[in-house]
Parts: sequence; C-alpha cells; structure tokens
Amino acid sequence: MSRSKCRMAAMLVGILTSAAPFLTAATPQSPSPLAQAAQITQDAQGWLADLIRMNTTNPPGNEMEAAKYVAAVLQKEGIPADVMEVVPGRGIVIGRLQAGPLPDPSRALLLLAHLDVVGVDKNKWSVDPFGAAVKEGYLWGRGAIDDKGMVAANLAAIVALKRAAVRLNRDVIFLADDDEEQGGPASIKVVIQKYWDKIACAFALNEGGRVTTKDGKVQYIGIQTSEKVLYNVTMIASGPSGHASIPRPENAVIHLAAAIEKLSNLQTAVQPDTVTRRYFEQLAPIEDEETGKWMRALEMPERIDLAVRHLSDMNPVWNSMLRDSIVPTELNAGVRSNVMPSEARANLNIRLLPGNSIDALVAQMKKTVNDPQIHFQIESDAGVTAPTSSITSELYQSMEKSALQQFPGTIAVPMLSPVATDSAELRLHNVQAYGLLPFPLTDEDAARMHADDERLPLASFRIGVEFLYRTVHDFVAAP
Repeated sequence: MSRSKCRMAAMLVGILTSAAPFLTAATPQSPSPLAQAAQITQDAQGWLADLIRMNTTNPPGNEMEAAKYVAAVLQKEGIPADVMEVVPGRGIVIGRLQAGPLPDPSRALLLLAHLDVVGVDKNKWSVDPFGAAVKEGYLWGRGAIDDKGMVAANLAAIVALKRAAVRLNRDVIFLADDDEEQGGPASIKVVIQKYWDKIACAFALNEGGRVTTKDGKVQYIGIQTSEKVLYNVTMIASGPSGHASIPRPENAVIHLAAAIEKLSNLQTAVQPDTVTRRYFEQLAPIEDEETGKWMRALEMPERIDLAVRHLSDMNPVWNSMLRDSIVPTELNAGVRSNVMPSEARANLNIRLLPGNSIDALVAQMKKTVNDPQIHFQIESDAGVTAPTSSITSELYQSMEKSALQQFPGTIAVPMLSPVATDSAELRLHNVQAYGLLPFPLTDEDAARMHADDERLPLASFRIGVEFLYRTVHDFVAAP
C-alpha cells in the first residue's frame, strides 16, 4: 500500500470513528450481505475522490477521461467493460455480470448513474470544487451527491458481487452515462438509440430518491417511481433602445423585472397525483403532530389549499411535488452600461406534473404577466412524460425489504421527484426504473445539490454503499 493510500485509510478510520453516534443510530440490525465492508467502502471513497477531481462540467462534459477511469476499475476486477464514444470527447462505460451463457434482458437489472456535473462559481465555494477535500467528516466537491457518489456506489455494488463470486439469478449491467445535466446530443436518449442492445433491461436503479435523516436518525426512504417533466421557457421583453441617460417607461429591463415578480406570485393549481397522495399518507403517522395533521388534510377538499400552504412553508420540496413550478434561472440584457437595451431575456425553468400541458401553463403565465411587451418562447429541450413505475414489482418490493433491514423502524415510500432524471427515458422502454440515492442526508445537505459547497458525509457514504449493495444483492442473488 502506498503512503498516500495509508494516509487515506487512516483518515477514513478517524472520520468513521468521529461519526460513531450517527453510525450507531443507523447501523442495521440484520446481518449485512456485504463481505469486507470496510475494504469496499474505502475503495469506493477513493474512486469517488478521483472522479470528483475530473472536471466533467456540462457543458462541455468531457466525460471520456472519467469513463476510461471507471472502465479500468471494472476490468481490473475481472468485469467485462466497454467505453463508447457517444459524440467526440464524450463517453460512457458499460459493464456486465452475466447470470447465464447468454444475455437475458427480460430479467436484467441496470445500475445507472451519470458522470457529468453542473457548473460552479469557484468564488462562492469554501474549497476547491474539484479538489475532493476531506474535512469535518465530509467529502467536498461538485458531483459528490449528484451524481458521482452514485457512480462510486454502483461501482462498489458490482465489484462486491464479483469479489464475493455471488451466484446470480439475473444479469447485472453497470452504466455510467454522460450528458444527463443538459440532455443534449450525448444524452440517455441517444445512448438508448445507439446501444440499447448492450443495456437492454427490465429493471433499473438510478438517482432520484432520498434517504432522509432528521435529528440524527433515518426518518424514511423515498423511492422515486415518477418525476416531473422539464421545460425551459424564455421570457422576452422588448422595448426601444436608447441612451441610458434618458429614463423611459418602455425599458425592456423594467418590464422583464416586473414580469418576473408577477410570475413569482403565480400560484399554480394544487394537483397531488396517486404517488404523491400515497407518499403523504404514509409519512403522516411518523411526522410530528402538526405536520401529520396537514398531510392528512390533503385528503379534505375543503382544507387542501390551507394544507398546501402550511406544507410548502415547512418544506419547499413538498411544494414542488404538489404543483407545476416556475423558477427564473438566467437573466440576459444589455450590451453597454450606458445603453438602454431593446431586449431583455429570462430563462424560466419549469417542472410540470406528469400529464400537464406546457401550452396551458404558458397561457396562464401570459395572462398573469398581461404585458404586450412580453412574449414567451418554449425551448425544444423538453423532457418526456413517462409512465409511473410499479410499486408492486419484484424490484420495488425487494427495495422495501432491504430498506427495512438496513434501517429498522423506518418506512419506505414511493415518491414523485421534482428533479428530472434519465429514468424517464428508460420507463418509455418498459423498464421498471426507480430512484434510490442511498446516502442518508439531512435536508440541508441534500439542498447543496447543484448549489455551492456540495458535500457528502463520509459516514453516510459508507452506509449508502452498504444499503445499495444489500438492495442489489437481495434482488440478483440466486437462492
């Protein structure tokens, strides 16, 4: 073992020791199927740190280096792996453990995570976002949660199966893909078009779920069975250009700002679907009395609006699960500081509940803004509306069982996630796809996804690696 690896091992031991109270609360009561847990979690932490150090910010992505790195890990462990260049400079890696002499997509499980990450403003970070710093019991860096942590956990799961020579009852396919954050020319849609024969499956585990902690304990496990649909709409304000020394009421920037304010006050209709109703129904008994009261009130037509107001104040994620959302994300206007621009633009990131119409929402937005100087342009990079994955499938039931073994006394609930994932495209191909981000996280740490100072608690990472392996092992191991 090199000196650097010795130092990493000593640091990991120290971190896990300092996290002992949390680990005690979360340690499973049933025996873990993961042999040599300390070794595989140490390996996985090293893989994650290495991946964070590879800048795969999308755009442009440049995932090829990361894909080759992951492929080398798989090949070193004796797992067949191929790197595919989807478009120049952008790569994916596919590995497979086969249960029989021939591939069997009708039963196969796909372990999916993406290699690209969103951009950063380095000036807003307290650490190097691509330095994989370890401090205060956390591993810091862009992608630690979204989604390189999942890449490393998936890698640990398939490697552990191989090391333990587990006899399989179905194929296990590993896919680390690219272009998830932008959904562009190298996205999962293109990967499916080009390489479906290599990743064809009946079931998939991906990001999108949650293991939520509260007061140092795991509260519940959210299994993503459906997701909102992503649209980007450009709101454009037009007006006369001119010298900035002459104020004019037709100023495009003023009209754009006013329109944004109006949209911030737009309350879209509350529309809890079957998955969301079940989510709140199952959570109500384990929440505090006040929160549980408002969750139950969602089933009372005369109280639903009041219930949503209270729940939205308690947790902004719940607000997004209950209605269409509109969030301004990018502003653009002006060419010089002393020139009043003739145009100002804002990107509106919209997440629709499955089945809702973007045209109907834009019509509502136009009515709310009520300004002839404002018009809307729906971008062509829309997400897809996909069927909901079943909560009675073999995999869902196996995930419920594993969750209760890993975290006794908690519950597993289906959830509609506000975020868009690659699972939607898989669901369109009759795959029962589920989101299970396996790391126990507080709401505060989960909120760092796509934000400054993204970080992953190392104690949670260890538990998440074990939880994911337990879930996979339970589903794929032959009796």
